[in-house]
Amino acid sequence: MKNRIALLAACLLFSVVAIGYAAADISGKYVGQIPTRQGGTREVTITLKAEGEKLTGTVSGQQGDTPISDGTIKGDDISFKVKQSFQGNEVTVVYTGKVSGDEIKFTRTREGGGGGGNRPPAEFTVKKAK
Repeated sequence: MKNRIALLAACLLFSVVAIGYAAADISGKYVGQIPTRQGGTREVTITLKAEGEKLTGTVSGQQGDTPISDGTIKGDDISFKVKQSFQGNEVTVVYTGKVSGDEIKFTRTREGGGGGGNRPPAEFTVKKAK
């Protein structure tokens, strides 16, 4: 019985450490090319800070640094939102991604009114800056 309790405690401790390690590993600056409406690309920098399952940071692009909100990490899945203003209309951009090594493959969708809401999702990959 003592061995089972010790084994269970060790497994629980390992799980907590593994989750904390995976979350901490995502922190840093990522750079990539994001698709534009005109069919081209532009550079984007995403800076992330992980604390447990909470994710904070910024997305940097044409409008400067924009803070992220509602950021979460669950295993290798991440998600967050960025609120932006286009021609006086507020749009929420939702980023969902999967972490693989030093890369994150994102899908970006938009919610909200004018200025680009309801566009098809865009996929892009960012790599951790060295």
